[in-house]
Amino acid sequence: MNLTEHYNQLYKSASESILNGNYSLDSKISDISDSRFGITLLLRPSEKIKANIQSFLKELKAIEPHQYYYPDSDIHITVMSIISCYEGFSLEKITIENYIEIIRKSIIDLDEIKIQFRGITGSNSAIMIQGFPSNGSLNNLRNRLRENFKNTALEQSIDSRYTISTAHSTVMRFKEKLQNPEQLMAVTEKFRDYNFGEFKADKLELVFNDWYQRERNTIQLKDFEL
Repeated sequence: MNLTEHYNQLYKSASESILNGNYSLDSKISDISDSRFGITLLLRPSEKIKANIQSFLKELKAIEPHQYYYPDSDIHITVMSIISCYEGFSLEKITIENYIEIIRKSIIDLDEIKIQFRGITGSNSAIMIQGFPSNGSLNNLRNRLRENFKNTALEQSIDSRYTISTAHSTVMRFKEKLQNPEQLMAVTEKFRDYNFGEFKADKLELVFNDWYQRERNTIQLKDFEL
């Protein structure tokens, strides 16, 4: 996949949706009864990159203060959604050590994972930072995970919603009607090709999480040093 072309297409579609009022609101962000949970393998950007992201979000908040913005603690890149969030999932349903074993097997002799965060893209319900892996290591890991989990009877839903191939990070979601869509898009245009920085992943995190990866609902299951 050509990531630049893919992100460009996403941005064009998102921009048109937002400016035409055809965007979607996430009605469940503030729903305390939301019981969608799953397990995810993820990585997190550096503190410096997070600070750059918050500078961007500060400008968005000045225009659209009532939307949902990710705090530093929740910013992440999904390596693989192993069990996609669904209502009623709990850790009691699985034996987590079996999942840890598969992931350990998948990271043996893995090359370093470096990702550059550069520019903004979006969807009809969110704004995202574009991530560009510097080599094929992230995709190699994903393919190993697919293959290794496929050869087990463990509960998993890898690629059931879509085949993950990007390295983006969602940082804003629409939860209320946009008050200033034109100004919102003006800020995203300003940061369209902004270099937020590059980082080398030092660990992967296996977590039990809600739909939004909120820290308060997250349980750290295992860290894998890289």
